[in-house]
Amino acid sequence: MDNRINQIRKKISALRFEMLNVEAAMHDQVAHDLDCADTSTRLMAMRAEMVALVNERKALGDLTPIGLSEIPRLRRR
Repeated sequence: MDNRINQIRKKISALRFEMLNVEAAMHDQVAHDLDCADTSTRLMAMRAEMVALVNERKALGDLTPIGLSEIPRLRRR
């Protein structure tokens, strides 16, 4: 079971990083007055996947928070 929890935690960390990149791309599209419907739909799908992973992790008994220090911060001005 610990191996499955570790796999889920890695997926969550990778998904968080990918979500930050997609969000930055969406903000860039908005700043340039471009259509961001595809990007925002993709981000919402990622959020749904994140919820499913978190629920699965909790169902396996892992309630330890995943550190945000694992995710590099994208600076937005």
